[in-house]
Amino acid sequence: MRYRVIAAVVAAIALGVVVATTASASTKTAHTLTVWLQVDAQSGWPSVVTAANTKFQNANPGWTVDVQYQTWGNHLQNFDATIAGNDVPDVIELGNTEMTKYMAAGAFANISAHKSQFANSGNWLAGLAKSSMYKGGLYGVPYYAGSRLVTYRTDLFKKSGVSSAPKSLAAFQTDLGKVGTKYASQKGFKPFYQAGTDWYSALSFVFDYGGNIATLNSHGKWVGQLESPKSVAGLTAYKKFFWAYSPHSAATLNEANPAPYTVFSQNRTSAIFGPGWFSCCTGAKYKTVTGQFVMPSHVAGKSMPGFLGGSDLAIPKQGTQQGQAREWVADFTSTTSEKALQAKGNIPNATNLLNGSLNDQAAKTSWFVPTAKYWVNVENGNILRVMLSQILTGKYTPLQAAQNADSNIEYTLNQS
Repeated sequence: MRYRVIAAVVAAIALGVVVATTASASTKTAHTLTVWLQVDAQSGWPSVVTAANTKFQNANPGWTVDVQYQTWGNHLQNFDATIAGNDVPDVIELGNTEMTKYMAAGAFANISAHKSQFANSGNWLAGLAKSSMYKGGLYGVPYYAGSRLVTYRTDLFKKSGVSSAPKSLAAFQTDLGKVGTKYASQKGFKPFYQAGTDWYSALSFVFDYGGNIATLNSHGKWVGQLESPKSVAGLTAYKKFFWAYSPHSAATLNEANPAPYTVFSQNRTSAIFGPGWFSCCTGAKYKTVTGQFVMPSHVAGKSMPGFLGGSDLAIPKQGTQQGQAREWVADFTSTTSEKALQAKGNIPNATNLLNGSLNDQAAKTSWFVPTAKYWVNVENGNILRVMLSQILTGKYTPLQAAQNADSNIEYTLNQS
C-alpha cells in the first residue's frame, strides 16, 4: 500500500500537480467503465455517445458505461487529482494541445499494438494523429477536429440590408455596423458576441496579420512572438473589433459562461465565431434562420486563419480495464460515429471521411499552438487570457500586455 501511495505522489509531481483535494473518477464496480468526455458531447451530440454506449453494452453483457462530463476549465485539475489518488477514469478526452505533457509523464497506456482495432486509423488527420504520438508510440485515438466558423442570423442580416457573406474583414465590420444600427433600440443586443478572453478566437487576428505565439530558436529555446509588430497589429485589430461590436461587459469573460451559442439563442446577438458545431445549439426558434460562413481575412478574398482544435481519447495507464476501454473507444470512433459527428458540424478524424463542407474549407487556413512539452501549462496558467483581459480593459497597451505574455510563455515552455 505504501508503494502505491508513493507512486501516485511521484506521478502527481511529474505532472506539476499540487494536490489540495482529491477528485474521484467514480466509485467503480468490476463491470463499470468510466468515461470522461467534455460537455461539448453532452450538449452537441448526446445521441452519438448513447449509440456507442449501447453498442458496447450489448457486446458486453453486465457492463455499464458511466459517462461523466467535464468542463475545459478544470478537467485537467480533476484528472491530476485522480492520478494522485490512483482512481483514474478508464477513458478520458483531452484536447490535442494537452496530450504531450501527459504522454511524456507516462500517464497513458501505449496502444501502438492495437492501432488496427480503430476504424480508419490508416487515414487519421495528420494534426490529430501527431498529437497522439510521443517518441514513436501511440497513446491516444483521434476523436474529432473542429475548425471555426461564423454562425449568424440570416434574417437579421437580411433585414439590415445584407444579402451575402462578406469577403473581407472590413466588409464584415460594415455588415455588423448595419445590424447594430438596425437593432440599436433592442435592449441587451450587440451585433457580435465575443467572450473577451477567448484566445482561440482572438489569436486568429494575430495569425491573420502574420503574427505568431512562439517559435523555437536555433538553440532549442522557445521565444515569444506576441510582442512582434505583426502580432501586435493583430491584437490591436482584435481590440478594435471587440469594442466596436461586442458587449463591453464580456471583456473579461471566457467562452464557457455564457457559451456564445446561448447568447445567440437568447436573441442577444446576430453573430458568433466558434466551432462549426455551434449551429446545433442556437435554439429551435432560430434553426431555420441560422447560417454559417468562413471568417474573412483583413486581406480581401482570403480567409482568416482559424484555430484547428480537436480532441483525442486516451486510456490512463493506471486503469485496470484497458481492454474494455479500447473496445469502447473503437465503438465511439467507428465510421458510423465519425459520420454522425460530421453531421453535427465537426470534422471527422480521418481524411477519407471529409466531404468538402464549410468546416473542411475553414480548416485549409488554420493555426495551431506551439508543439511544446509544457504548452498545457500556458493554458492552465491562463497566460493568454490574462493578456487579452489586460488589453480589452485598457490596463495595458497591446504591446505591453504582449511583452508580459511573452515573458511568461518563455519561462513556462523552457522548463528543463
